[in-house]
Amino acid sequence: MVTVGHAIVDVLAPVADELVARLGLEKGTMTLVDHDRSEVIHAALGATTVVAGGSAANTAVGLASFGVSASFVGKVRDDELGRGFAGGLTDAGVGYGVAPADWGPGTGRCLIMVTPDAERTMCTSLGIGDYVGPADVDVAAVAGADVVYLEGYLCGLEHTTPTIEATLAAARQGGTTVALSLSDPFWAELHGAELQALIERVDLVFGNAQEAMIITGAADVRSATTELARRCAAVVVTRGSEGATVAWEGRTVDVAARAVETLVDTTGAGDLFAAGFLAGWVQGQGPERSAALGALAAAEVISHFGARPEASLAALAAEHGLR
Repeated sequence: MVTVGHAIVDVLAPVADELVARLGLEKGTMTLVDHDRSEVIHAALGATTVVAGGSAANTAVGLASFGVSASFVGKVRDDELGRGFAGGLTDAGVGYGVAPADWGPGTGRCLIMVTPDAERTMCTSLGIGDYVGPADVDVAAVAGADVVYLEGYLCGLEHTTPTIEATLAAARQGGTTVALSLSDPFWAELHGAELQALIERVDLVFGNAQEAMIITGAADVRSATTELARRCAAVVVTRGSEGATVAWEGRTVDVAARAVETLVDTTGAGDLFAAGFLAGWVQGQGPERSAALGALAAAEVISHFGARPEASLAALAAEHGLR
């Protein structure tokens, strides 16, 4: 597996709903901010926890935790945050061979405000991560992979649109399955046209209910899933505590969410659901069983702060009879 996306360091903080409103942010969405705005928001957060993040990188870590060989394509700067990001991937067993940049802005960061209901509101400064380019894509690795997973946040940006094209070309060369994450409701609204065009060129789409309805204009999740399934081979739409809907080959099934004792932080839930689903997919387990693995991984990550698993997902899968 190869995942491609923005290299981001997450800065997490528990906050009250009032702070999100006072900062003029829309709760539950991601907003791109410049360096100065990022500094203002960061100063308002109080105590924080810093962990390596980034949507596609989180998915790669989840795959590795399931025992699936995974690598990540994304760019960091040769700074402290960048070194920490690269080290975190290596420690998690994820391949990472993109050289750090010695020019341009610093390593990207995402300020994640977690409200008492465990919802997260994100402000992202992409930094040098916005400059991951075609030359950073390992063509041979993509062509030789079972699946390449693209982060929707790459779509619609000047520097990363060519990166998507280079990845798609390498995938076509090797017959590699291409998966795409819709990433965020804000992104689906901002770059809906570009995402819709890309959906027609991929094999598997991941999104949550809100993203799917925004992209399709449908009034409900079932209709949105059906519409997306007309455009690509398989679709996975997550519905939070209501589980997920999977559509493929003219069939649609609902898969239940896995209950958690305490909901702490929903950051990374979609990323880890994708990891579980893809782990099952590449092992030939079928869409329903793959979705059950996705639900297992999502349940693990929302039970603690941070967007990466703290327990072995392979061991959890075995424990629950899903290995």
